[in-house]
Amino acid sequence: MLRITSHATFSTDSDSGWPLFDTPTTRQMEQLYASHLPAHCLMQRAGLAVAQLAMAIAPHAQRIWIACGPGNNGGDGFEAAAQLKALRPQTEILVSQVRESTRLPADAQASWLRAQAAGVLWVDECPAIMGHQDLCIDALLGIGVKSQNAGTPNADQRKLLQLLKQVQRSSCPVLCVDIASGLDADTGQYHADFAPEAAPISTRHTLALLTLHPGLFTAQGRDACGQVWSDDLSCPPLAQHHPVARLSTQAPSSGHTDHHTRPHASHKGSFGDVAILGGEGLGHRGLSMTGAAWLAALAALHTGAGRVMLALLDAESSTTQAIAPWPEIMLRQPQAQDWQQATVVCGCGGGQAIMAWLPAVLQQAPRLVLDADALNAVAAAPALATLLKERATRQQATVLTPHPLEAARLLQTSTQSVQANRLHAATALAQQFQCTVLLKGSGTIIASPHSTPWINSTGNALLARGGTGDVLAGLIGALWASGCSAEQAAVRGAFRHGQVADDWPCGTPFSASALALHLGD
Repeated sequence: MLRITSHATFSTDSDSGWPLFDTPTTRQMEQLYASHLPAHCLMQRAGLAVAQLAMAIAPHAQRIWIACGPGNNGGDGFEAAAQLKALRPQTEILVSQVRESTRLPADAQASWLRAQAAGVLWVDECPAIMGHQDLCIDALLGIGVKSQNAGTPNADQRKLLQLLKQVQRSSCPVLCVDIASGLDADTGQYHADFAPEAAPISTRHTLALLTLHPGLFTAQGRDACGQVWSDDLSCPPLAQHHPVARLSTQAPSSGHTDHHTRPHASHKGSFGDVAILGGEGLGHRGLSMTGAAWLAALAALHTGAGRVMLALLDAESSTTQAIAPWPEIMLRQPQAQDWQQATVVCGCGGGQAIMAWLPAVLQQAPRLVLDADALNAVAAAPALATLLKERATRQQATVLTPHPLEAARLLQTSTQSVQANRLHAATALAQQFQCTVLLKGSGTIIASPHSTPWINSTGNALLARGGTGDVLAGLIGALWASGCSAEQAAVRGAFRHGQVADDWPCGTPFSASALALHLGD
């Protein structure tokens, strides 16, 4: 997902992750370093980095088309064109531009002159009508995207939209400079004026220059940007540059969940008890959801919890003990389970039946993962929301694991509003309930009240099926019970959950239960 070019100096410590910066901070860094470097130096470094990556992506390219916008992202494209022509004189370098050179910013104009002197070919649009190109470089907007002004677009805007649509429809590999044009670097959502008509059909690469941005890794960013590369242009962040989020690129080292590193003198009590409460049965409404609770229990078992207890919200659960598919999972009647003596995972398949048990669990559980129907119940009942908020005052820790619709219900807003700024939504929930929040989706967000949010880097569309969220809840519960903090369990759980899906063998059937069984591999 993330690859680093030779100049990058970001920390790769697994417990600190990769720092992600918002657009204002990146602008501050640009201005700071530009003021301390010779004129045009930063753009020349950027253009060289783009040119070098372009040659690595398409080492045998005979024709490269570069679409250059009206600002400094376009300047990076002009500079890349000049560098490519110098490095690969036999390669045909074709450049399209939105704005005439006399109206470009000073740095971009200097790079335009360098491209002109290098002998690139200037074309009015995508050269597809002239034959096949081997690589397209998107240097139209970068992080400087702004919505179009209302009214009739001017000539620059029309030209920009024309080139952008051609880039988005490209059938050859695309290398985006900074970020896919039209995508908001802070949220990962397309501005409405620039959204593509369809998903990309070509291989996508993005070279993030100077800093990495949250929008590369969440919402629509992962599909739009593809393989992300990074080059800090020998200008590392300074102490005054605070990241808005961090990207988890490997599992943080906490807890004792790996059997290879567990002490020989350990026992089942060393790795904690996980109690699962959920699984409304057929007897309640004629809609059985016991499978969801079983999946959470199975995930906790295979992640390494010392003991796993399953309390099904099913009047017939006592009769299923003899045929339990995993005898290691101990069935309990809900009223018989001591909620004060375990890490509790509550809500998986809970349906309406979970409502009656939530007051006791919210008040008693020392460590509580709330998922699915438990979240819906809290959103629907102000008294339950109050009990949830009160947990922090008693030093009882909570992890919420909503998908966007559940998050919207808790925030009393719309799914569209949540998805429009996933970092903000997760942080708002964490502050509202003073707990750790894991907002599921492409680029899962983990937020806690007093720390920098995380964006998870693993996972793919295999996880877009029923039951995988229940597996994640059980996985987090087991990691938490074994010694991780609430935040560590959420970050590490999201990473491992997606990692198993990323490593899934092609052609092998995938299901939530199969995912749970492979968590300990």
